[in-house]
Amino acid sequence: MPFVKRDARGAVVAISREPAEGFVEEAGPSVEDIQALLGLGEDDSLAGTDQDFIRVLEDVVDLLIDKGVFLFTELPESAQQKILQRQRLRRAAGDSLQLLGDD
Repeated sequence: MPFVKRDARGAVVAISREPAEGFVEEAGPSVEDIQALLGLGEDDSLAGTDQDFIRVLEDVVDLLIDKGVFLFTELPESAQQKILQRQRLRRAAGDSLQLLGDD
């Protein structure tokens, strides 16, 4: 478990694998403060929405192919390889990412 160091306001400002001066609080791996420090929390910036948008684009490409708007083989070879690689990774993850929810 990591150890955290907090500032005067109580926000996590540093993380350590070992207890050390100022790192006395042992934190669980899913502590929201740690996620915020690492930039893993909610992020409404352009970069913060990239993962969600990539998933949407993947679904749109799949839909257009399923509807016959274009053929998968009409995409450039490099695009085909990237799509196939992401499909393999999603299957391997058991489609557990669930970025879009049930909307």
